Amino acid sequence: MGKKGKKEKKGRGAEKTAAKMEKKVSKRSRKEEEDLEALLAHFQALDATKTQVVETPCPPPSPRLHASLSAHPDRDELILFGGEYFDGQKTSVYNELYTYNIRKDAWTKVEIPNPPPRRCAHQAVVVPQGGGQLWIFGGEFASPDGEQFYHYKDLWVLHLATKTWEQVRATGGPSGRSGHRMVAWKRQLILFGGFHESTRDYIYYNDVYAFDLDTFTWSRLCPSGTGPTPRSGCQMSVTPQGSIVIYGGYSKQRVKKDVDRGTQHSDMFLLQPVDGREGKWGWMRINPAGAKPTPRSGFSVAVTPNHQTLLFGGVCDEEEEESLEGDFLNDLHFYDATRNRWFAGQLKGPKSEKRKRRRGRKAEPEGADKQERGGAGAQEPPEVVREVVAEDGTVVTIKQVLATPVPAGQPQSEEEDSPDEAGGPVVEPGPRSNAMLAVKHGRLYLYGGMFEAGDRQVTLGDLYCLDLHKMQEWTALVEADPGAQEWLEETESEEDSDEDAEGGSDDEDSGDSGGEAGGILGAVDQGAWKNGSFFTCPKSPECFGHRARAQKHK
Repeated sequence: MGKKGKKEKKGRGAEKTAAKMEKKVSKRSRKEEEDLEALLAHFQALDATKTQVVETPCPPPSPRLHASLSAHPDRDELILFGGEYFDGQKTSVYNELYTYNIRKDAWTKVEIPNPPPRRCAHQAVVVPQGGGQLWIFGGEFASPDGEQFYHYKDLWVLHLATKTWEQVRATGGPSGRSGHRMVAWKRQLILFGGFHESTRDYIYYNDVYAFDLDTFTWSRLCPSGTGPTPRSGCQMSVTPQGSIVIYGGYSKQRVKKDVDRGTQHSDMFLLQPVDGREGKWGWMRINPAGAKPTPRSGFSVAVTPNHQTLLFGGVCDEEEEESLEGDFLNDLHFYDATRNRWFAGQLKGPKSEKRKRRRGRKAEPEGADKQERGGAGAQEPPEVVREVVAEDGTVVTIKQVLATPVPAGQPQSEEEDSPDEAGGPVVEPGPRSNAMLAVKHGRLYLYGGMFEAGDRQVTLGDLYCLDLHKMQEWTALVEADPGAQEWLEETESEEDSDEDAEGGSDDEDSGDSGGEAGGILGAVDQGAWKNGSFFTCPKSPECFGHRARAQKHK
C-alpha cells in the first residue's frame, strides 16, 4: 500500500474514532438531560402538594444569587423570588417567595399553590394593573453538580391582590434563555438578549420581543438600524422620553478548542419607537458624556424617582488563557437620559450635629453638577496591596482603595465636617457582583450578591438601604457575616464521580455532602472587604469551575 493509501486509511480511522466519541458524548448528554428533567418533575410533584396560601413570619432569607427583587406597586413591600446558592460542592435552586415589610422591617415566607418551577437568572417585572402583577419570564435550573442547565421559556404572572400564580401560555415567544433583560413599556413587556448554554455549546442573543399585556400575545420586533451585538447581563431601562436604553453586558466566544474568551461590553444603544408606525422600532448607538462606569460585568440596575438609571457594583475581569483576575466593585453611577450623561454617585456622609466648617468655601461655577466627580485633574485614590494566605493555601491579593487625601492648602467646603467631627467607620455594602436592587418611596434597597476569595465563592444575604433624595449614607438592615458560611471542598473522588448527579433532591438545603468544610474566608480580612477591598483571584481548575457555576454575566 502506498503512502497515499495509508494516509487515507489513517484519516478514515480518525473520522470513525471522532464519530464514536461524538455518539458517546451525545448519548451521555441525552442521559443527563433525562436525569435533569426527572429531577425537575420530582420538584414539581412536591410543589403540587401545596393546596393553600400559607404566610409564615421568618428570619431573613438564606444567601442566594440571581434571584429577583421587586417593589410592590401599592404596598410598602419588597418581593424576593427564586435564586441559587453554591456551597463548594452542590448548587441549590429555589422557587421560594418572600416579602419584606419595609415599615415593620419584617420578612414573611409566602407559599402559594402551583408556583413556577425552581429557577434563577430569570427576569421579573411589576405592573400596577389588576391590583398589581409580578410577571416572570425564563431563567434556568442547574443540576446539583452545577454542570447541566435547563433554560426556561415560560411566562408566569403572580396576581398580588389574590396571591395566585398563573402560567400564561402564549405562542411565538422567545426561546429558552437566562441572563436576558425585560422592562415594562406602556402596556407591554419588552425583552432583550440573554444566553442559552448546554453541556457542549452556548449561544448569546440580541433579539427583541414584545408581550402585549392586553391581548396576552408575543411578537418579535425587528428594529431598523444597527443594534447591540448578542449579549446577556446588560442594563435595560426605560427613559423619560419613552425610549429603551441598553448598556454593557457580557458575551463569550470560542477562540480555539475548549478555550473561550469573554467580552465585557461598554457600548450603549437606544431602542426607539418609530413615530406614527405602530410596532415599528429603530436602534441608535449613543455615546454619553460624563463620568462613565469602567467596563464590568455583573452590575445591578434600578431606576430612580427622577427617572435616572442607577448602576451599582459588578466585577472587572482581566482574562488571559491561563489566568483570571477580578476587581469587585461597590461604586454607584447614574445615567441621565435627558442630558445623555453619566454621573458618579457620591454620598455626602451623615449629618453632624456640630457646626459645619464654613471658612474658605469657594463659589461653584454656575451650572456645576455636584453629583459628577471631579475633572481630568482629579487625583487618583491611592491603593494598598497586600497578600493573604487562606486556609487552603490560596494566595489572595487584596487591593484596598484609600480615601483621597485633600491637597495641602485646599479649603474644605461648607458641606464637609472638620476632622475632629468625623464619625466611625463608613457603613456601605462591600464590593460585589450580581446584587439585587429595588426602589421604593425614593429609597434604594440592595440585597445580597457575591464576591470571591481565592477559589471560593461568597454568596451574601445582607440588606442595605440608601435614601436617593438625600444621598447621605447607607443603612444596614440585615448585616452579613461572610466568614460564618461553610465552604465544602471537593474531593478527587467526587470530581470524577457521576453518582451524585441527582444531588439529594429531597433535601435541597442540606450542606452535609461529606467534603471538607472550612470557613469561607479563612484568613482573609473581613474588615478590609467591608471597607472596599477588591479580591484578585488566580485561575485554577477549581476557581474556573466555580466561576462557570456563578456565571456573573447572568
